Amino acid sequence: MSLMRTPTGGRSRLRVRPWHGDHRIAHVTPAGDFLGPLTSTDVGRALADLRQAGYTAAITAALHRADRAPFHDVGFVETERLHLLQHRFDALVAAPPAPGVDIRRGRRREHAEVLVVDHAAFAPFWRLDEAGLAEALTATSSVHFQVARTAAGIVGYAVCGRAGPRGYVQRLAVDPGAQGRGIGAALVYDGLRWLRRWGAADALVNTQEGNARSLRLYHRAGFVLQPDGLAVLQITFDGRPLQAAGVAAAGSAPAPAPLAPRREGRP
Repeated sequence: MSLMRTPTGGRSRLRVRPWHGDHRIAHVTPAGDFLGPLTSTDVGRALADLRQAGYTAAITAALHRADRAPFHDVGFVETERLHLLQHRFDALVAAPPAPGVDIRRGRRREHAEVLVVDHAAFAPFWRLDEAGLAEALTATSSVHFQVARTAAGIVGYAVCGRAGPRGYVQRLAVDPGAQGRGIGAALVYDGLRWLRRWGAADALVNTQEGNARSLRLYHRAGFVLQPDGLAVLQITFDGRPLQAAGVAAAGSAPAPAPLAPRREGRP
């Protein structure tokens, strides 16, 4: 993900990358290295730059309620809502790997195999490309990238990260053919143990509203549903529905989006 340059030579308040490699659609996230709140003027200027750069639409990362106002002010609309859950490490629910499954550190040379699992587990709207996986692996100062492997190959993976005292389950995917064997629970347990060992005070994860299966997994792992969730917003510059611009509708997406850490000190 890059920090877009403005025509005047300054820097945008949004980090931008193409959505799923489609250079017509921008995936935007508030930049964490600026002081002060993001304003509707900041977002409006960034949208003008996106249009000038040839983009026809933009989609935000999953945003907390406090971060949405400047996007709504310039015309973004909600396209997806997500549950937000928190784990305070009061106790960890043990979940050992299933027989025949080895959980170990993921390697860069395995990214292509990991993305095959990701694409099998997620609906098109939520799938990661190589740039999205790289973003998840670099979003926090410390990262824990684990894969679940059988004799047949990688069947699941998880990315957890720590930024200051807060931990994040950034991404979790299990191949549909290997689900129901406790692999997802084992990956979550492995990630939570790592976060606690390296000093995280709590951990956050999100999952789509209506995704009962993922919600049960996180509840069993000790996560607690938070009263205020997250939302993904979108805007099109040419008036066409976003699906017509090349993005599948989000309504059928069965799994969580990557959770981006927020800048320390923000509500």
